[in-house]
Amino acid sequence: MPPATVRANLTKFAWLSIAAAVVTMGIKFVSYLITGSVGLLSDALESSVNLVAAIGALVALTIAARPADAEHAYGHAKAEYFSALAEGIMIILAAATIVWTAVERLLHPQALEQVGIGLAVSMVAAAINLVVAQVLRRAGRAHRSITLEADGKHLMTDVWTSVGVLVGVGLVALTGIERLDPVVAIAVAINIVVSGVGLVRRSTQGLMDAALPEEQRDAVAAVLATHANSSTQFHGLRTRQAGHRSFMSVHVLVPGAWTVQRAHDLAERVERDLRATVPDLTVVTHIEPLEDPRSFADEQLDRRDTPPSAHHTHEQPEV
Repeated sequence: MPPATVRANLTKFAWLSIAAAVVTMGIKFVSYLITGSVGLLSDALESSVNLVAAIGALVALTIAARPADAEHAYGHAKAEYFSALAEGIMIILAAATIVWTAVERLLHPQALEQVGIGLAVSMVAAAINLVVAQVLRRAGRAHRSITLEADGKHLMTDVWTSVGVLVGVGLVALTGIERLDPVVAIAVAINIVVSGVGLVRRSTQGLMDAALPEEQRDAVAAVLATHANSSTQFHGLRTRQAGHRSFMSVHVLVPGAWTVQRAHDLAERVERDLRATVPDLTVVTHIEPLEDPRSFADEQLDRRDTPPSAHHTHEQPEV
């Protein structure tokens, strides 16, 4: 199956997430109406965030699956970061709403009603989220989709949130201390903020062209080391990640006496081995003569720092 088709098919997981969010949100709101628990209300509010996030994931996955075009030569994979960033922000806003409601209930406690029914209904919602979260996380890892991975992790946070709320409501039922319910809700909000901040941080790193993960950079270095010898060197390595796609460029230094064909054949072998090591990798190599001092004048990451006189006149565009 072509890669573009595989990416397009990922939207089915977003539809699964949307369906789960609708069902669990309805279940949790019913639980809140039955019991009057602000903890259960906080859980329901987070599910509404899940729904918005799932819709955003569907849009992001649809855009990210589009092939490269004249206006987006490197593809549309970064669209997934916008979805994850928006989800992180919504999670933080939902947490603020939960705290506001919980503080009000902390100041004015209210007795809970029909706790047993409410707990049973919420347990059903937690079970649904648990199953869907595992499906999304596995799909996210398998297809290197930050959108699905973020959605799956968010749902797992929702599962643990539900467990915490259930514990809180259960403690109120056992002890009669009504303020335990809003206290647990505030603890839930703190947990949600941690999840939201993590998503925002990872998304912004992607939008800022962060380098590949350390283990992949080590794998790239190992591949280059297998090709390095007395007549072949490498420097000027740059890497970045955009959603499921990875990009890198590297300078290949060979003897000036080599023919263009020989240098090109080496570059093709290097690129082939790198693509076999890092999934969805786009590689750009730049051939330079080993004996020319100017070849070592642009080893730093930002080649703009190199004096113009030291540059080659035939440089390729940087990635």
